[in-house]
Amino acid sequence: MDRKRALAMIGGMNTLSLAQTVPPHQASASRTVGDLLREWRQRRRMSQLLLATEADVSTRHLSFVESGRAVPSREMVMHLAERLDVPLRARNALLVAAGYAPLFRERPLSDPQLAAAREAVELVLKGHEPYPALAIDRHWTIIATNNALAPLLAGASPELLKPPVNALRLSLHPEGIAASIVNWHAWREHVLARLQRQIDVSGDEALAALRDELTAYPTPPGADAPERDNAAVNQIAVPLRLRTPIGVLSFFSTTTVFGTPVDVTLSELAIEAFFPADPQTAAALREFAERPRPE
Repeated sequence: MDRKRALAMIGGMNTLSLAQTVPPHQASASRTVGDLLREWRQRRRMSQLLLATEADVSTRHLSFVESGRAVPSREMVMHLAERLDVPLRARNALLVAAGYAPLFRERPLSDPQLAAAREAVELVLKGHEPYPALAIDRHWTIIATNNALAPLLAGASPELLKPPVNALRLSLHPEGIAASIVNWHAWREHVLARLQRQIDVSGDEALAALRDELTAYPTPPGADAPERDNAAVNQIAVPLRLRTPIGVLSFFSTTTVFGTPVDVTLSELAIEAFFPADPQTAAALREFAERPRPE
């Protein structure tokens, strides 16, 4: 699959556009603020005593809030949410459950007020070339990419490249690039472990469903045997090793997020940037970038 076709199939990935999202408090509109706070406290593996100490409130008051015997103020809801490191979307749900209006707005990326953020994402993606990078939302839906991603998609089915495209599904699906991944077992383990950490932190049911889907995918034909512990002892991170039309490429990845977002959309936006893990990969990508692009 050539560069132009690969990028075109994702439907203008270079243009930032956020998929439709579920209203922030829809899933928990019928639950009390006490139920939600208790759930977040337990997810963070904190006792009432520990949370009360960190929030500088009495254990009795916190117990009353969780049991519904006391209604917390708006400020108390936000104070506890901060100590529990609750995501912005879920903080809105806490506020609604307590009878208050949501505090954090959720704008589409096309909103004029997010123009600076869009430009920042585009600059990061473009500036990372000739190495691949993509922007994703909280469910790993691809929002935008740079031109260097094309060689990585060569083995994917056109159906999986129709938007909305999920990056994790694309990497592990039998019709995606799974058969092209040299170290499929190690990469699968890395992907599922990372996804589980996201689920533990966010409690997102859609991510849990995605995990279950990915777990059920079969091993692609010809996949190498799982690596033993000794094989990875000298690695600094789990690489993605991929057969492509320009050779076997090896990458490490990093994640970039907005540091102090007050908008739900920005708080859930991330950039996955891939760096060459060996000189051969760097040279192949530089050569690919210098090739004339088809008109």
